[in-house]
Amino acid sequence: MGKSAVDMALAAYGLAWKAALPLLKYNSRLKEGWSQRTLSEGEPAPADLWIQAASGGEAYLAWEVLKHLESPWSRSLRVLTTTNTLQGFQTLLRAAEEINGRKNGLAVQPWYFPFDEPNLMRRMAARVRPRLAVILETEIWPGFLHACKRQGVPVLLANGRMSTKSLGGYLAWPGLFRALAPDRIMAVSETDGRRFGTLFGRDRVWIMPNIKFDRMGDASPMPRASNPLRDLIPARAPFVVFGSVRKEEEHDAILLAKGLMSKRSGTVLGLFPRHMHHMDLWRKGVEGAGLNWTLRSRLTGPAAPGTVVLWDSFGELVPAYGLATAAFVGGSLAPLGGQNFLEPLTSGVTPVTGPHWKNFAWVGRDILASGLAVEAKDWREALESLIKIIDGPPARKDVAEAAKQYIRDRRGGAEAVSKQVADFLK
Repeated sequence: MGKSAVDMALAAYGLAWKAALPLLKYNSRLKEGWSQRTLSEGEPAPADLWIQAASGGEAYLAWEVLKHLESPWSRSLRVLTTTNTLQGFQTLLRAAEEINGRKNGLAVQPWYFPFDEPNLMRRMAARVRPRLAVILETEIWPGFLHACKRQGVPVLLANGRMSTKSLGGYLAWPGLFRALAPDRIMAVSETDGRRFGTLFGRDRVWIMPNIKFDRMGDASPMPRASNPLRDLIPARAPFVVFGSVRKEEEHDAILLAKGLMSKRSGTVLGLFPRHMHHMDLWRKGVEGAGLNWTLRSRLTGPAAPGTVVLWDSFGELVPAYGLATAAFVGGSLAPLGGQNFLEPLTSGVTPVTGPHWKNFAWVGRDILASGLAVEAKDWREALESLIKIIDGPPARKDVAEAAKQYIRDRRGGAEAVSKQVADFLK
């Protein structure tokens, strides 16, 4: 795509933003940080490095990268970190407090990512004047990329992921995105790398370890004596956790629960809905299946064997995994992308998941081949797998140690990105 065609495309893009901005004022999620998103009440300080992290998850990745950065000069390395969401901004504030408190040659300033209206982005880039911009995961904003090109700022896309659906959307205008391509792309898998290569050119793409492995500490199983839920779960009854189950898979999850309680009637089943406001849906489901149930908030002592405990208290899923004999991880019996099955694994429990876990594909299918996790094609297979684990649970410490080794072998992403940043800055 020639220069004039790119300019025309960006002009049309800018007009769309101008039409949208007055309406965005009424979006409750965008009110927070509005003045920074629009640069209406000031601008950030100039920086050597600009790191864009879309939301909370990417902000944690940015935090990991910051831990590995060093200034290549005698003065401090000035870093601007930006995000699109309140959760991301709060995470970046905590990261800045930690990194700045270390006084190790970094000065970090959090800011909301401006709206991608081309004029706003040109103003932002001209003000910040970074030597390098880093995008984490898949933040392909035309206004931002064009502003960096005009300012002569190289762009590194790190920890890159791209779905087939996203690639199809970008390929609707391939010339524009090829013209605005990042200078270097570090993808987290060969599959993601091929997709980025299709859009931007294979010569720009490298493969790196996923920074998400760096974020995972060497978790160990929580001893029962120190587990805050120890008085609620009888020590001699099998305890099975259904973690983060979703509304859309309620039918299959209830069938799974009914089958489990029928085949192993002395089990205590802890059912943790992903969204607490759907608790009434799950109550009706277990009642309709004829299952004995209670709310976690009603427990004053050990749950009776043969009971489904509807967990209506926040923040107790990980301690529950610490007591579980077996675990099914939800969001996976319907095409929802799955939930975090590494949590039970690092607690020493072999997780069973349904076939839909694309949001955690970065973990790699090696985790199935190694036997650290089990994938079931439907609720019936999930039931068979849970029964097998209940009847012969592997030693918790052995599962946790194997999980730790799997994670250790895949770390190094944040360090790889920091080395690339150093090369650009030098």
